[in-house]
Amino acid sequence: MGIPMSNCTYSHNRFRQPSPDWPDELTAAFTADDVLTYHHSLTGYHPTPTVRLPALAESLGVQDIIVKDESHRFDLKAFKVLGASYAIYRFLKAVWEEESNERFEIGRIMDAGPTGPWAGRYTFCTATDGNHGRAVAWTAKRLFQKAVIYMPEGTVPARIRNIENEGARVEIIDGTYDEAVRRVAADANTHGWQVISDTAYFGYTIIPKYIMAGYTTMFREMEPEIHPAAEPGVDFVFLQAGVGSFAAAAAWYYVNRYASRRPKLISVEPVEAACMLASISTPDGTMTTSNGSFQTIMAGLNCGTPSIIAWPFIRDSFDMLVAITDEYAIDAMRRYYHPLSGDRRIISGESGAAGLGALLALLHDDRFRDARDALGLGRDSRILLFNTEGDTDPDSFSRIVTS
Repeated sequence: MGIPMSNCTYSHNRFRQPSPDWPDELTAAFTADDVLTYHHSLTGYHPTPTVRLPALAESLGVQDIIVKDESHRFDLKAFKVLGASYAIYRFLKAVWEEESNERFEIGRIMDAGPTGPWAGRYTFCTATDGNHGRAVAWTAKRLFQKAVIYMPEGTVPARIRNIENEGARVEIIDGTYDEAVRRVAADANTHGWQVISDTAYFGYTIIPKYIMAGYTTMFREMEPEIHPAAEPGVDFVFLQAGVGSFAAAAAWYYVNRYASRRPKLISVEPVEAACMLASISTPDGTMTTSNGSFQTIMAGLNCGTPSIIAWPFIRDSFDMLVAITDEYAIDAMRRYYHPLSGDRRIISGESGAAGLGALLALLHDDRFRDARDALGLGRDSRILLFNTEGDTDPDSFSRIVTS
């Protein structure tokens, strides 16, 4: 069961399997051979940097801290485009090849331009707290398609503008992210739009599988330095959860590459939207909805219900699930921005810093002693964190790091 810790909580995963064996219907998208090829074909693609922070590691009493910095992903300051763009590519590929019996080449749509025969053919839509919706809009714009993005009430103006600047229409709904997901599904059915959602629900699972597969590029980019073939080069990986698609992609990657030798996986989410922690705490590990207030600065993780196809990966492979308060995310943002001597500065938004926030909670609060001991966190630990977003809300970012 979860244990309250200064309003933070954690749970050991009693459902973890040494070498999970997931059905082909769940893993088929991950085994496609075109994920990296597609991403490499995108103008402006380059692997995002991995940054070592030796001074921070020394100050926290661990051997190594490595950060995969997704704030440099294209010009979007977030990793989400890897999943959204690959899913849209796979959707268009399927339609093209069914209609023409020809091999699909996305360049033919792009080269034809805004007056080409496929221009404006589709309206892609999704619910978002910011980064995923911007990624869908960015991809649609480059393929001369339309996009309608639904966002929950309370979304900050900067994230709305980011999406509108990609040419999409933004709809603000009176409700949470989960309610936006339901509204998108209904409106897409009414208008004949194509949903590109990173959460799966009953009757909608194909596109989210491609989104998860797209995220694996992040892990493959770290081969062979961080992820050599024989043994992982890190001992612990902290992964932001949200609806679980990113965490599930990590689960598949590490199990597929290392099986029982994989590093220990720790999921991170806000205490007020901790659907993974709630699910792992049920008697039989059945996914459920968070009963939190959904009031958190970690907007990208403010999700109430796990994706139905992501949850099995997380349930079967993660070692611990942690939920943190906003204060830990704020502390982490400041530590990234104001590095110790010799460390590189990292621009990290509220959700992007959550992994470091969880590490700080585990290491700093003595009431986490049992969790630390169970994980084996200590002087010899090599830790991998993901900065999943940069300053996607510049005003909030500036207030936090300068105060």
